Formats: sequence, C-alpha cells, structure tokens
Amino acid sequence: MYTLRMAESVTEGHPDKIADQIADALLDEFIKKDPYSRVSLEILVTTGLVMVGGELSTESYVDIPKVVRGVVKDIGYTKPELGFDADTCAVVTSIDEQSPEIALGITSEGAGDTAIVVGYAVEEAPNLMPWSITLAHRITRRISDLRKTGRFPFLRPDGKVLVSMIYEDGKPKYVKDVVAYVHHDPDISLQNLRELIVEEVIKKEIPQEFLTQETTVKVNPTGRFVIGGPVADTGLTGRKIVSDAYGDIGFSGGSAFSGKDPTKTDRSGSYMARMIAKHVVAAGLAQKCVVQIGYAFGLTEPVAFDLETFGTEKVDKEKIKEAVLKVFPLSPSKIIEFLDLRRPIYRETACYGHFGKEKLPWEELSHLEKLKELL
Repeated sequence: MYTLRMAESVTEGHPDKIADQIADALLDEFIKKDPYSRVSLEILVTTGLVMVGGELSTESYVDIPKVVRGVVKDIGYTKPELGFDADTCAVVTSIDEQSPEIALGITSEGAGDTAIVVGYAVEEAPNLMPWSITLAHRITRRISDLRKTGRFPFLRPDGKVLVSMIYEDGKPKYVKDVVAYVHHDPDISLQNLRELIVEEVIKKEIPQEFLTQETTVKVNPTGRFVIGGPVADTGLTGRKIVSDAYGDIGFSGGSAFSGKDPTKTDRSGSYMARMIAKHVVAAGLAQKCVVQIGYAFGLTEPVAFDLETFGTEKVDKEKIKEAVLKVFPLSPSKIIEFLDLRRPIYRETACYGHFGKEKLPWEELSHLEKLKELL
C-alpha cells in the first residue's frame, strides 16, 4: 500500500522565520538576565520595518532594537539592494506588562496557557524523525550554509523547499518530488543556479537510496527569484508550525512555539511530549509513537494524556503509558525543572525545526534505561 507524505522547510531569511528568530533571540536575552522572565512576543516583519508586540514580566532590561538588528544582520540582510537592511530598518515596539490574572495563574505553578500538545517519534531517520521533514531541513540548512560561508556568494537569504516521499506499507521508499525556491542575485543564470543546487545540495543531502528514476527535482520552477524577503512578503511569528514540528506525517496541536517562555505549556509541553515519544521508540517499545497532552490555564496538572503506537508496540500499550507516567513529569513547573528550560536555548530552535536536533534537552535519551527497567 502506497501513501504520499510531504514536508516543508524554509531558510533563515524567509520572512516568517525572521520573525520567529527575532522572537526567540529576544526571549533568550530576557531569560539570560532574568531566568524567571515571563515573555510572550509576536513579531511582524515587512518592508523596512520590524514590529515587536506582546506582553512581558521581567526584572531585566534588554535593548530590543539592538537585538532585532543583530538577528537581521546574522541572517544576512545587510545590503540595501535586498530591500531590507539591518542598519536602516525601523524597529517599533508595543509591549505591555503581563496581565495580573495570567500572572496569578502562573505564579501558582499552573499552566501558562490552555493548549493541546503533541509529540511524535518514528523509526525512520537516525534522529527518530520522519525522513520527509528531516530531508527538507537538511536541504534548506545546506543552502543557507553555502551562502553564509561564501561558497555560493550569489545566494540571497530567502527560500523554501517542499519534499514529498512515497511510503510503502508505512516505510519510506523514495523521494517523489523536491521543489526548491532559492533566492539569488540577478547576475547568475537560472540554468547555472539549478545545476549547482541539484549537484551541491540535493544530491549531497538526500541519501542515494531515496533518489530513483521516479524522483523529480525542480529548482525555481516559476523562474527568477531575485526579489525576496520582507520586501516581497510580510512575515509573522508562528506561521510555520507544521514545518517547526514533524511535517504532515505527524499531528499538530495547533500552537506556535517561538517568542514564548517555558511557562507556556504549548511550548514546554510539546518538548516533553517529544521526549516521551522518542524514548518509547528508542527503547524498542514501539516503531512509532504519538503523545498527546491537554493543558488548561492555571491548572497544575494536565487535564488529559494519551499515547498511541498504531499497532507497532512490542509491549502492552497501557503498560507503556504507566511506565512513562512514572519516569516523566507532566506538570508545567516540573517539566521546566526536568528539562532545565530557564536558560537561553531558544534561538537554536527557531529555524530548521524544534525537534530532531541532538543538543536540545528534549532530544536527550537520558532516561532510556530507567524506562526499560520498568518494562
């Protein structure tokens, strides 16, 4: 039985990802100076303008325009001809103090928001993520690396990639399509650009066994992509939630991550759900696992917890759930402590996915032996 699965990834210079990176860079700065900062920021990026809005409760001071310009510069918008420039873009802020009613719910160690969170893991890529989203992120990251290291100086910061894969009986069989939109200088020919991206990116990031005669690769199929970034498209935080998570193969609770401190359970709860699912698969208890947790604002414990293994489990599913609940905390305050989330680790998550990166705490298989022992 054949099925088609898809995943999208965007580069650092995509307008929505600029917004996410600014939000998490600001979060990191506030947490660095005051680990108990409560932050909820939304960013809008458009022609010549970055707008920072949201709510904040902190003992620290952060030079917001300086952080914003630093992120834009790091991404690569440093020349006026790109239509968006770190040195000249306006930075407007509209930030209020966190609502006292929300603050009361959090200070009582309750959930900072009402949220459905989802974690997923599967025996596919080495990082126990779906291959489709893993390959999409590999491709966009390599395109950005080739630009930032100067190997392909004709590349510009914006871009996106869509990968579709054929699965047979639930297993990845081959890549059906790769469609890449690559932002570039006007003086490189479309033919040269296409050849370089195929040879230096696509063929080097996709394992050979997934490239077949059925695979089609399209680079800038609509033609030139010279005008890009915020001058071509307005960017907002939280508009790439499926790309941030697992692609279309995994479930989504619907919440965005970036710009939110860890008291917001739509972020910290999602990280714990991923950690649980990854442990279940890594322990050999199932080939595939989805964890779902429901949180309600102000409550100190989740209102719902479920774990699904789609018939791939090697141990009774109820026993897996019982063991998981003994090993991993689900209350918001305990998740923060368990994963050590009051530290500046968030900008690393804002591009190329929040999951599957080895150095992030929710990706560590630190409790694998304990889970095995219980089962």
